[in-house]
Amino acid sequence: QVQLVESGGGLVQPGGSLRLSCAASGFTFSNYAMRWHRQAPGKERELVAFISSTGGRRNYADSVKGRFAISRDNVRNTVYLQMNSLKPEDTGVYFCNARTPNEYWGQGTQVTVSS
Repeated sequence: QVQLVESGGGLVQPGGSLRLSCAASGFTFSNYAMRWHRQAPGKERELVAFISSTGGRRNYADSVKGRFAISRDNVRNTVYLQMNSLKPEDTGVYFCNARTPNEYWGQGTQVTVSS
């Protein structure tokens, strides 16, 4: 069955960096685009970053452009989110998402940006 397992979250000070990973299994990873979403407390889940199946196309939410970078390794079946210059408003649970076209979500990883 399809599994998406996120890791790499944690507590970081404003201005710091984190790298999230999402290990995928149960489908042909290299055939599908991948997405990172996040959900802040009391807010709806929002799309943060998108990467096409080959990695040739990447899109970002305006709020993270220039600070976050999405990438993927189609050999390791893993998608990454490098987050730099983190702000308190980046706090939330980060989820990776695959549409095969059925939609799958990981369990999420908590990111807390606080001094």
